[in-house]
Amino acid sequence: MATERKALPVIHKTRCTGCGWCVAVCPPHVLSLDVERWKKFSRLHDEAGCTGCSKCAVKCPFDAIAMVKTA
Repeated sequence: MATERKALPVIHKTRCTGCGWCVAVCPPHVLSLDVERWKKFSRLHDEAGCTGCSKCAVKCPFDAIAMVKTA
């Protein structure tokens, strides 16, 4: 039986530096780095695949990721 995800990561672009730590620790590999106007930032590219483990938010040294409860 699959467990239900309790929250999804929301990445705040103003705080994200594009360091990639969150991408590296993501077990299901649903985060990636994007480039917008010559600046890197993380994004959740596969919401359905996210387990809500919050490892990305814990690892982020800039507090750029908040876990937001899903409905």
